[in-house]
Amino acid sequence: MKAQFPQKAELLIKLKQGDFNVPDFVYLAAEDFRNDNFEALEQFFSKNKHEYDYKVIVRSAHPMEEFYKGGTFDSIDTYADIGGVKYARKRMIKLAKTSKRLSILRQQKFNNAPELDPDEMNVIIMPFIEGGRVMAKMIGDHWEFGFSRDRSCKVQNEPYITTTPFNRELLQVSQDIQRYLGFKCEIEFIITEENELCVVQAKDISNIEMLEEEESARSIQMDGLHRIRKRRSYRERPVFVMDNKTVLLNVISKCEDFVLGCKDDAPEITDILAPISDYEKEMEQFALRYHRYAVIGLCIIVPEDLRQIAFHYLDDTPDLQKILSKALCENSYEVDDFLNEADTIIARDKIRLNLCSHDAYGIDTVRYPLWSVYWLNENHTKVVNELRRLGYETGDFVGIDINADEKPVIFRH
Repeated sequence: MKAQFPQKAELLIKLKQGDFNVPDFVYLAAEDFRNDNFEALEQFFSKNKHEYDYKVIVRSAHPMEEFYKGGTFDSIDTYADIGGVKYARKRMIKLAKTSKRLSILRQQKFNNAPELDPDEMNVIIMPFIEGGRVMAKMIGDHWEFGFSRDRSCKVQNEPYITTTPFNRELLQVSQDIQRYLGFKCEIEFIITEENELCVVQAKDISNIEMLEEEESARSIQMDGLHRIRKRRSYRERPVFVMDNKTVLLNVISKCEDFVLGCKDDAPEITDILAPISDYEKEMEQFALRYHRYAVIGLCIIVPEDLRQIAFHYLDDTPDLQKILSKALCENSYEVDDFLNEADTIIARDKIRLNLCSHDAYGIDTVRYPLWSVYWLNENHTKVVNELRRLGYETGDFVGIDINADEKPVIFRH
């Protein structure tokens, strides 16, 4: 299964030919970077030098990208020169091998996504356009529009979804694009500060089944219902119990043994790093075992004073302290990557998911939207103690029942 030419570039070319308002762009294949073939890019910069001062956006266009969910690969803002584009592409490749590695592995296992070589990354270069992002797609018989925050604004709104956009042109252009392409598609727009509608991406979603359509096709209407318990919304998930404070305390304990222990029984640096590596292995194995999972955050953000103790415990042995500090920093990224793959977070109100447009309202969240169940900060100690008393453990299955008052109740099976 190999796409000879990326769908993202193919559809942008087609929309440009259809006189839709697609910003000028240039497509570069991985082969162009290997051969230092940047003539087309230089012409692009020369042609557009008056349209922007110094910034472009480099969008991923991997040959296999269409088989992966939106947001798996990155778009990166960079300087409008060859060096900036080279940097952005290297950054994309590195992210695919590191922070996005777990997501790619999970999609290959659970969604039958094909294997890919990150080094074969192609790119699309566009002028960087200030403005709000909108993603449009047809759900069943109606259009849905997801609006994300404008990054240039100091005061920002949370992403939101509506079926009645304030801009009537948005609906009309979306309908025109889908009619022109001839299949259901997810369309990404940028609304500029001058209220101009720019089309920056389209994706074929005609082969993605949506729950509403499936239920409609298989449903039979009944005449009534007798029930004792009314459930408005419900979800079940295997749960990973995250306690980063305990992991760090184990590391500190190993450091203490190293500093205070006798020469004969003092632990090695590998012993100090063992709680970190074991924890990372546990997270990855869990993420590859379950397609959809929840995280209960007993402690996700470790108190700063405890972090400082761990980072500086081995200051008297600078070489070892450097190794430990690097492992602790990398572990924080591993935790973030693991949390990014969860579709349900159960934690204190202080913990918020930083949603990009794909996470908030991309096509892949229609069937499985992200849930963030929380308890208030002032109740943190009480709730954590209750969770410990009830014995919640990694691997348990947890049900979440949202009542008519929009109050979630969790329980362990």
